[in-house]
Amino acid sequence: MKKLFILVISTLLILSLLTGCGAKPASQPEQPLKVGVTAGPHEQVAEKVKEIAEANGLKVELVVFNDYVQPNIQLFEKQLDVNIFQHEPYLDQFNTDHKMDLVKIASAVNFPMGVYSNKLKSLDELKDGDQISLPNDPTNEARALILLESANIIKLKEGVGLKVTLKDIVANPKNIKFIELDAPMVARSLEDVSVAVINTNFAIEAGFVPTKDSIFIEPKDSPWVNIIVTRPDQQEDPRIKKLVAFYQSDEVKEFIDATFEGSVVPGF
Repeated sequence: MKKLFILVISTLLILSLLTGCGAKPASQPEQPLKVGVTAGPHEQVAEKVKEIAEANGLKVELVVFNDYVQPNIQLFEKQLDVNIFQHEPYLDQFNTDHKMDLVKIASAVNFPMGVYSNKLKSLDELKDGDQISLPNDPTNEARALILLESANIIKLKEGVGLKVTLKDIVANPKNIKFIELDAPMVARSLEDVSVAVINTNFAIEAGFVPTKDSIFIEPKDSPWVNIIVTRPDQQEDPRIKKLVAFYQSDEVKEFIDATFEGSVVPGF
């Protein structure tokens, strides 16, 4: 009986050791990286990046938006890992307004903002009291106003910088009336206004080729480069570092140049 008891105890000890020192459980598969982008060029570029990433073992899930608010909200709420749709002045203002701490991790592409018209071939044709529509969010409205100043349509108060608003117009010789709209709606307003200042992604979505169809456009080296954004806790995520490397690869740069022909330019 005593020998049987010792045998049972010995067996239990061996089983315990085997359980503790046996093969490690299989590691969990890497989760797909959820990337938020706006519809249009950002989505097209991201599709190319996804193709390269998945060929190199990184799973990517794209989430496409039609506005400039939800991509940041969903990133902050951890429904996304990364978003790619905005420039840094917009991110800074969004963080301030919404008490968030989203961070830039890399540069993406630049979309030179353009001025469009179904009625005019040149801004010189603007008449007294004509209407111009432009985005109503603070940074893109400022960008549009700075562009119109560079075209000598208005003059802005000195020293205001990127926080300029309609209230900072100090000279408006043609008494232009400005119509503020949500950015996706500006292109749709062209039938109702003389001129519209449209973000390039929405211009392309509306069927325009910015370098050909705009009547005035930002230079390609403008400072409004779009960025790749995440949360502070995600900055060291190896999946995100891989994504940035794929995004900033020569293959993606060549894709951007060939696809958009100067309407969208690499910012890296």
